[in-house]
Amino acid sequence: MADWENLKSFAALARNGTLSAAARLLAVEHATIARRIAALEQELGLRLVDRRGRQLLLTAAGKRVASLVGPMDAQAQAIERTASGERAEVSGEVTISATPVLAATMLAEPIVDLRRSHPRLTIRVLAETRYSSLNQREADIAVRFSRPIEGDLTASKVGAVTFHLYGSRAYLETTSASDWTFIGYDEVLEGAAQQAALRRVAGDKPLALRSSTLELQVALVRAGGGVAALPDFIAARDPVLARARREKIAQRDVWLVFHTDLKRSAPVRTVATCLREFLREKLAATAR
Repeated sequence: MADWENLKSFAALARNGTLSAAARLLAVEHATIARRIAALEQELGLRLVDRRGRQLLLTAAGKRVASLVGPMDAQAQAIERTASGERAEVSGEVTISATPVLAATMLAEPIVDLRRSHPRLTIRVLAETRYSSLNQREADIAVRFSRPIEGDLTASKVGAVTFHLYGSRAYLETTSASDWTFIGYDEVLEGAAQQAALRRVAGDKPLALRSSTLELQVALVRAGGGVAALPDFIAARDPVLARARREKIAQRDVWLVFHTDLKRSAPVRTVATCLREFLREKLAATAR
């Protein structure tokens, strides 16, 4: 019988494509993944991976084994979620995934309150632009700008983030609209609703200043670099900034999501309920 840890490491590699991605998923070193896959090859007497320099490709045998071990890995993760869902005590670790700006501006207060009420609870926040996989247990709860359409997930709309065009007060007072410099995201978020709205406003003008983070866009606007589509929950309370136009240019719904198997998990249910109530109140206030 092949060792399950070796099979699990191979499943992670087959699913994610690289040793580093598989290592991040399983929270181990990439050398550990490589060692376990080599051990699996020895156990099975098969070459599963074609090693071409730093690139790893599945062999024909590797693809066949991956098609078998994938469902096994999914079932094992379902068992883990079910076991977690049956735990009644509000203790242990709950991992939350959210974009960096939402994590920093919206989640700190309710997380601190949760820890005061439940001192045996550990909360881990993944502040990242990518969407962590709830099916693969990369996170237990996610706060997202879109409703998931795949997986057995429970999603609740907690509000919406509105965007206006902002500039620094000094910039807007001294620069006519025809001379505005536009500040936006780089290619990473080219498809975001606020980016598309900004491009419509800019027309033929290029986005002269581009950044991968909202925080830097805010800093560029505050420094007088131009105008940008910024969320009201950040920009409206900044005394240096002012709306360049009265009408909002974009709106994005905010969803709180967790795997349905975790509905009975007291820690996940407690954290999800707290975040849901706080975000609904906070986002409703910023929309006024």
